[in-house]
Amino acid sequence: MTSPMNDLPATEVSAPHGLDRWLHAIGPGLVAACVVIGPGSILTSSKVGASQGYSQCWVVVVAVFFMLTYIAMGARLGVVTQQSTCDLICRRVGRWFALLIGGSVFFISAAFQFGNNLGVHSAVATYVDFDYSVVLFNALALAFLFGFRNLYRLVERLMSFFVALMLLAFAVNFYFARPHLGELLAGFVPSFSTSAIGLPLLGLVGTTFVISVAFYQSYLVRFKGWKKEDVKTGIVDARVGAAIMALITLMILSTSAAVLRGKDLQDVSQVANQLQPLFGEKGRLLFSIGLFSAAFSSFIVNSMIGGFILSDSLGIGSTPEDRWPRILTAVVLLVGMLVALYVIKMDVKPVVAIVAAQAVTVVAAPLLAGTLLWLTNSRAIMGEYRNSLPVNIVAGLGLVLLVMISWYIATEKVWPAVSGLLAS
Repeated sequence: MTSPMNDLPATEVSAPHGLDRWLHAIGPGLVAACVVIGPGSILTSSKVGASQGYSQCWVVVVAVFFMLTYIAMGARLGVVTQQSTCDLICRRVGRWFALLIGGSVFFISAAFQFGNNLGVHSAVATYVDFDYSVVLFNALALAFLFGFRNLYRLVERLMSFFVALMLLAFAVNFYFARPHLGELLAGFVPSFSTSAIGLPLLGLVGTTFVISVAFYQSYLVRFKGWKKEDVKTGIVDARVGAAIMALITLMILSTSAAVLRGKDLQDVSQVANQLQPLFGEKGRLLFSIGLFSAAFSSFIVNSMIGGFILSDSLGIGSTPEDRWPRILTAVVLLVGMLVALYVIKMDVKPVVAIVAAQAVTVVAAPLLAGTLLWLTNSRAIMGEYRNSLPVNIVAGLGLVLLVMISWYIATEKVWPAVSGLLAS
């Protein structure tokens, strides 16, 4: 593999070998795994395990397979074109379409950012009663955002550290739980239950098949410095990231299925507290470490996704060296922090924010997937690197699944909630 040495920052110019070669071959996939494995994913996996046992392990595999397909497409798009994705869209469709995508992603990232803040707060609050912990960690995130010139390299190393923490913490809890091997293996055999469709398919698929992360992959591979000769490296990296997503999600689900069966889990702090009498204080501590790693890493990258894609859609910058992507990323961080503080202090759910974010997601998820599918099939854009028939089949099925989920959310979640708000 030939490395694009002349295009890398001075700190990166060295012939990779041994461990350095392996580290050079991964990065964007780890970042993707970190933003996918967040508080929402942890809570959903725990709730599915507690209510459905091991029976939905196959859903995780299916969701990760679709996610892998789209992450690999995003990586290939960025490596081959060496252009920002919204700029490509602007040139071929128009600025209005790029703004539609950038604005949707920004709004979703900002609206759901409070969940990542609450995840950090829940992990800390297990041991320290301090309502303003989210202020401290957002200040730390802002320091990272504006205090380092090579932002991508810092983010990649941070995410590698947090992935290692998550793997260790959840693996030890999985070992303590000692899940039933036969039931666990049986869970990988597809089974359908009408009563369970809402929870596993919407929960597990929705928190694992996160299309905005796949879309952002086209940016991350350029930040990494990969070029056309690194296409295969990008695919390997995507596979590593997908494998980590699957492994962590399955460990959390299986732990819950083994020891929390029948429990009604409402939030992630409750999951940690339920583990204490079973595994002792060490079990709760390990889960809290994993939760903190997932929440803090997720809210850093999630805010970058919103800030960078909106900035690109506006045509005011799309790389870590530009000023506006960092400023808009800071806006996402601050909005998420303020909403989280409101929820913590008032002890209420931000229903309007949740409903609005769900409503935008209904449109944005299929839109992002369809756009990525279109771009990676364009001969003018991708040349010989455009999608193969098998990739198009899987990606097409993934798009259909996102449309079905969007329809379900619109009819079963958004409209009833809007009707209730209007009535009240």
